[in-house]
Amino acid sequence: MTENAQQQPSAPHTELPTQYAPADVEGPLYERWVERGYFEADAKSEKPPYTVVIPPPNVTGSLHLGHAFEHTLIDALTRRKRMQGFETLWQPGMDHAGIATQNVVERELGKEGKSRHDLGREAFVERVWQWKGESGGQISGQMRRLGDGVAWSRERFTMDEGLSQAVQTIFKRLYDDELIYRAERIINWCPRCLTAISDIEVEYQDDDGELVSMKYGEGDDTIVVATTRAETMLGDTAVAVHPDDERYRHLVGKQIRLPLTDRSIPVVADTHVDPAFGTGAVKVTPAHDPNDFEIGQRHGLPSLTIMDEHAVITAHGPFQGLDRLEARSAIVAALRAEGRIVAEKRPYAHSVGHCSRCKTTIEPRLSMQWWVKVGPLAKAAGDAVRDGRVKIHPQEMEKRYFDWVDNLHDWCISRQLWWGHRIPVWYGPNGEVVCVGPDDEAPTGEGWRQDTDVLDTWFSSGLWPFSTLGWPEQTESLAKFYPNSVLVTGYDILFFWVARMMMFGLYAMDGTPPFHTIALHGMVRDQFGKKMSKSFGNAVNPLDWMDKYGSDALRFTLARGANPGVDVPIGEAWVQGSRNFANKIWNATRFALMNGATVDGPVPDASQMSATDRWILSRLNSVVAEVDALYEDFQFAKLSDVLFHFAWDEVFNWYVELSKTTFMAGGEPAKVSGRVLGEVLDVTLRLLHPVVPFVTETLWTTLTGGESVVIAEWPEDSGFRDPAAEQEIRSLQSVITEVRRFRADQGLQPGQRVPARLTLDGTALAPHETAIRQLLRLQPEGDAFSATATLPVAGATVALDLSGTIDVVAERKRLAKDLAAAEKEKAQANAKLGNEAFLGKAPDNVVEKIRARLAKADEDIARIQTQLERLPQA
Repeated sequence: MTENAQQQPSAPHTELPTQYAPADVEGPLYERWVERGYFEADAKSEKPPYTVVIPPPNVTGSLHLGHAFEHTLIDALTRRKRMQGFETLWQPGMDHAGIATQNVVERELGKEGKSRHDLGREAFVERVWQWKGESGGQISGQMRRLGDGVAWSRERFTMDEGLSQAVQTIFKRLYDDELIYRAERIINWCPRCLTAISDIEVEYQDDDGELVSMKYGEGDDTIVVATTRAETMLGDTAVAVHPDDERYRHLVGKQIRLPLTDRSIPVVADTHVDPAFGTGAVKVTPAHDPNDFEIGQRHGLPSLTIMDEHAVITAHGPFQGLDRLEARSAIVAALRAEGRIVAEKRPYAHSVGHCSRCKTTIEPRLSMQWWVKVGPLAKAAGDAVRDGRVKIHPQEMEKRYFDWVDNLHDWCISRQLWWGHRIPVWYGPNGEVVCVGPDDEAPTGEGWRQDTDVLDTWFSSGLWPFSTLGWPEQTESLAKFYPNSVLVTGYDILFFWVARMMMFGLYAMDGTPPFHTIALHGMVRDQFGKKMSKSFGNAVNPLDWMDKYGSDALRFTLARGANPGVDVPIGEAWVQGSRNFANKIWNATRFALMNGATVDGPVPDASQMSATDRWILSRLNSVVAEVDALYEDFQFAKLSDVLFHFAWDEVFNWYVELSKTTFMAGGEPAKVSGRVLGEVLDVTLRLLHPVVPFVTETLWTTLTGGESVVIAEWPEDSGFRDPAAEQEIRSLQSVITEVRRFRADQGLQPGQRVPARLTLDGTALAPHETAIRQLLRLQPEGDAFSATATLPVAGATVALDLSGTIDVVAERKRLAKDLAAAEKEKAQANAKLGNEAFLGKAPDNVVEKIRARLAKADEDIARIQTQLERLPQA
C-alpha cells in the first residue's frame, strides 16, 4: 500500500467545487474512459485473464432496475480485477430475442394495416434488421450512463455473422452426433405467438376454470371421467384405468361409445393412472396432452389433432370453427342435453400454463419439431459441478441446479418464426434430409427447400461464452479468455440460460466448462419486498433515479443490498441516502485537500505518527484485507457496508475531526497527519471506486494527480497493525460518545460550552485532552467550579459543572414522567406475556412485537434511571 502511494505523481491540489454535481461529471468522464481504451482487452497481453460475459439483454429492451443491479455487480468485479493487474474482459452484446422482437415488429406493421405475410419472409426479416438498427442501441446508451466498463469494440449480437456461423457449426456437430433429431411430440404451443415454446418459457398460475365429470359408454359399459378441458374430448382415443382396479377390470379391452361423435374408443389398462384420484378413470387425448401422448405410445393409440394453430376446433361436426373456449361451453351444453354430465364444479382453481411473453394460455399440441437429446449433455453439466470444476455461489443453490439438470427432458429447439437463426436443414424432393454446416454448399435444384423454422433464442445465447470470442475459429481471444472467470446472473435464469451454456460449453470446448464460478443473485423488489411490475404500479425507471441522484448513488444502493442469492428491496429514500454518502465523500475530501492532505513523499515512519495516525492506518489495512475477502466471496452488500462505515464513521467523522486540532496547530505533526490523511483517502477512494466510479475518479485524480483511478493499482494490505493505538482511540471514542450522550440527555445544545475537569493522568487518554475539550465543547474548570455530574469512562473521569446550564427541577420532573410511562409499558407487556390464554391464541409475530416492547421498556427504564442518578441535586 505504501509503495503504491510512493509511485503516485505529486498532486496538483486543484480546488474542488463546493458541491458535487453528478450530471456535470459522469458523461464526460465515461467518454474519456472509453476514448483512452481503459475497458478494452488485449488477447496478446501476458497479464492473467479475467473474463465475464454480460448476460445479453434483449434488443427489444431498455435498462430496468434488474439490469442496473446485475451490471453494477459485474462492473465492480471487473474494475477491481483490472486494478489488480488482470487483462480484464467484460464482453458486451445483445440477444436477438426471437419471439419478443418479432412481436414488436409485427405490432409496428399492424399500425400500417399489414402483416408479415404481406411482406414475405425476406422483406420481413429485412424490416426487423431495420428496426434493430434504429432502436437496438437504446440499451447501450443506458449502459454508458450507468458506467459499465465493457469492451465496446468487441460488442456482439446473437444474429451477427460470426455468431451465426457458431450456431450453424454446433447444430451440424450435434446433428452428426445424433444429439439433434426431428420427431412428432407434444409441445407447448402458443396460439398468440403461433410457435412452440419450451417448458421453461411456460409460466404456471392458478386460474379459475371448471371441472366437468362426464359419462362415456352405455349401460354396464358406462365409465365416468373428469376434465378441465372438455373440448379435448373430441380427440379422445381411449379411456385408461389402472390394471389392478377391480371396478373396471370387466371393461379393459372393450370398446365404448365416445359421446357427440360416431366413434368408439377402447378402455386400456395403464399403471400411470392413479386409482385413488377422482373416479380412477381418465380420458386419453394423445394429440393434446403430454401424459396422454405417452399412454398412447405405450398402447398404440391413434393421435387425433382437433385444433389448428390458432386453437380453433377443426374436428368435423357442429363445433368446427369454434375457438377452444367457445367449444368448451358448447360441448358441455351438448353433453348436458344428452344427460352425460354427472357433476360440474365452478369455479375450479387449477394450475394453467401461460406463454411467458404474451400471457396467452398455452395449448399442448402434437407437432413435428426439432429436439436436442439432452441426456448426455445434461449429465456432463451436472458432473462439472459435482466434481468441483464449476462452483455455484451461494452453495445452497446447487440443489436447485441438480434438480433441474438431473431431470431434463429433451429440449424442443424449433420455433415457428421468421426472425432468428433458420434451421440449417434442407429437404429434397424424394424425402432426402441434409444438414448443412457453415463450410458446406446447400443443395440446389428443383424440389429442394430449407426448413422454415428458426432456433430457440436460448440455443444461440447458450453459445455466448465462446461464440463471442470467435469460436469455431481457434482465435487468440478464445485461447486467452475462455473459460470465463465467473458468470454473474440471476437465480431465475439458472435453468433458462446457465444450464444451456454449461451443456454447450462442455460439448463444444472438449470438456472445458464455460466458467469457473456461477455467482447467483436475487431479484430487485420494491422497498416492501414486492415484485416490481408496471401492473402493480411500483416499477421504477433507473434513469429517473440516476438523473435525480447520480449513477453512483443508484449503484451503491444496489450493491449495498446484494446478498448472494437473496432478493434486493430498494426504495428511493435509500438512493437518496447513497447520494448523501457521495456528497460526504466529496466534502470530506475537499476539506482534507484544504487542510494539507497530500500523497507527496513516503508515508512517515510509525515513530513519527500520533496514536490517531497509527490507529487510522491500522484500521485501513484491516479494511483492505476484509474487503478483499468479501469480494472473493461475492459479498457485495457486506463489503459496501464495511466501506460505508469505514469512510463515513472512522475516516470522516473520527479521524478528520480528531486531526483538526493537529492541523490548526501546524508544524511537523500537521505535516505527518496531512500525509497520513492523503494516504487514507487515496486507498479509500481506490477501494470505493469499483462500486462508485464517477465521484471517486474525480476526487482521486484531484488528490493524487494520477491519470485515472480506473488503471490505478488496487490497494494491498501492507500488514501494518497497531492494536495499542486501536485500543487507545476506542477509549477516546468511548469518552466522547458517552459525554455527548449525557449532554444530549440533559438537553444541552451541541455548541453550548460547559466547565469541566478532566482526570486523565495514568491513562492513554492524557495526550488527547485538547481534542476531547474541543470536540465536547468543554471549557476549563475555573475558580468557581462545582462538579455537579461525574462520568467515569474508559479509566478516565469527566466532571461537569451544570449549575446554571439546565433547570434541574424541571429536568427531574420530565425524567420522572418518562420513567413512569416506561414502567407502565413494561407492566402491560409483562401482563400479556404472562397470560397463557393470550399466548395460546396470538400469532407469533404479535407475541414477538410484545417481547420487543418489553425489551425496549427495560432499556428506557435503565437509561432514565442513569440520567436521574447523574443529575445534580436540586
